Amino acid sequence: MTTAKIRRSAIHEAIRDAAIREFARNGLAGTSTQVIAKSAGISKAQLHYYITSKEDLYQEVLGYIVSHWRELFSLSSALEDPAEAITNYIRRKIEHALDHPDVSRFFANEMARGAPEMGDHWGELRTSVEEANDTIRAWIDAGKIAPVDPLLFQINMWAVTQHYAEYEAQARMLMGVAPDQPMDADRITAEASALFLRRCGLDEKGRRI
Repeated sequence: MTTAKIRRSAIHEAIRDAAIREFARNGLAGTSTQVIAKSAGISKAQLHYYITSKEDLYQEVLGYIVSHWRELFSLSSALEDPAEAITNYIRRKIEHALDHPDVSRFFANEMARGAPEMGDHWGELRTSVEEANDTIRAWIDAGKIAPVDPLLFQINMWAVTQHYAEYEAQARMLMGVAPDQPMDADRITAEASALFLRRCGLDEKGRRI
């Protein structure tokens, strides 16, 4: 990759990250391109060289999040060991929520306002969910886990893991963690994993109970 391409890629990434931060805090209507440019460390003129409009940038970020989550969070990669797959899934979700809270907040804000911009992205999200549904059903059919509702099981895992991003201030206050200190990912993962493994009829070591 040439130096120019590396620089363009770095600017694109800076714009995307800035857009996630600002849209997460202020929403689409409350965010200006001037604010995004400042957050990205570039001029407004430079920003408009890379984007066509604020609305198109919002769509680009929304598509990036859906696709990135599909790559990061999969239940179909460890079919033989549901306990390992579920625990790893929960850990990845929690670590991502703690490390990149604005991503979860951006998406949650879009859902909270009725998801008006999600039209082009529901298909990929539904495909990802259906793939995981198939994996969970296969575990159930093989007798590896107790029967669960595959869809609601996933939704409930999202609710628990993303809570630490969407309600970070509350979690920090109740857990006694200062804003400049990291939350205990191991503690959160252990409790959430135990919760969902037991719903599947498994203990923390993956044994049927």
